[in-house]
Amino acid sequence: MVDRRTVRRLGGLLGFVLAAGLAYALYWRKNPSPCPYSQRVWIDLPRPVLTRSRLRKLLAPQPGERVLEVGPGTGYYTPSVAQQLEPDGTVHALDVQRPMLEQTRARASAEGSKNVVPVQADAQALPYPDDAFDAAYLTVVLGEVPDQDQALSELHRVLKPGGRLVVGELLPDPHFVTLETLHQRAERQGLEFDDYVGTRFGYIGRLHVPDGR
Repeated sequence: MVDRRTVRRLGGLLGFVLAAGLAYALYWRKNPSPCPYSQRVWIDLPRPVLTRSRLRKLLAPQPGERVLEVGPGTGYYTPSVAQQLEPDGTVHALDVQRPMLEQTRARASAEGSKNVVPVQADAQALPYPDDAFDAAYLTVVLGEVPDQDQALSELHRVLKPGGRLVVGELLPDPHFVTLETLHQRAERQGLEFDDYVGTRFGYIGRLHVPDGR
């Protein structure tokens, strides 16, 4: 039988672990950064709400289009979108971490997608001219960018007039961006909100660049 002293010690240990976990989550939220490559197993798990089919439905990729993916991670969505663009369209998969890009390249190749272009760069300074893409998307990524307004401004810049932008967010990601926050920040950068699927705890939203800029 467990005595009271042991129960108190276990309770104290559990409390310490929970407090440390909460402190780490709060620190990570205030100091956004990409998910480290060493923790890639977490970003490769199935994603309720943020399914591949829902992403494709809102993004509506068409054959021949040029699409930008920001923060592909290990390529969870990349081949699925790339296949919709064949035979002449391309997905530019952009990430700040080269190991993630190597994983994305390998995954796309294994699934038969030859139209994926890995690019190492920062979402806050996209290495493309204005009006370079028909559409762009990022899932569970926006909150990891230190300057989200700058990232949205850059996405607005590289998208063609009428270009689509799809953003996915899901709790319990410590960098979770609420739908309301996304709406406000996107509007500040001249993007117009169209629609979303999901709930306040997880959603995929679609925006677009106005035709008249």
